[in-house]
Amino acid sequence: MSRRGGFPGGMGGFGGMNMGQLMKEAKKMQEEMEKSQAELSSREFEATAGGGAIQVKVTGAKQIKEVKLQKEIVDPEDIEMLQDLIASCINEALRKVDAAASAQMGKYNIPGLM
Repeated sequence: MSRRGGFPGGMGGFGGMNMGQLMKEAKKMQEEMEKSQAELSSREFEATAGGGAIQVKVTGAKQIKEVKLQKEIVDPEDIEMLQDLIASCINEALRKVDAAASAQMGKYNIPGLM
C-alpha cells in the first residue's frame, strides 16, 4: 500500500490538471470575464414606451444616459401616467442590460456564480 499522501488517484476532481495549470486557467478566465464586463459597460441599451413617445438610453453599467419625451405625451392633467410610462421605460431598458449580462456571463458556466 502506498503512503504518498495527497488525493487518491492524483488530483481527483481536477481532471489530472496540476495546481499551477489550474491557477493559470482561473486567471485567464478572470481576465476574460473582466473584459466582458468592460465591453458590457460600454454598450448602450434603448427602450421606448407610450408608442415611442418616451425613449430611454442606459449604459451597460446601468447609468441613465438620456430620456426623451415627445411634447404630446406631456399632459399637466395626467402626471401619474407620464411618471408610470417613464418608470416602465427605464425598467425595460434595465431588463435589456440584465439579459445581455446574463447572456455574456453565461458562457463562463461557473457553478454558484450566477
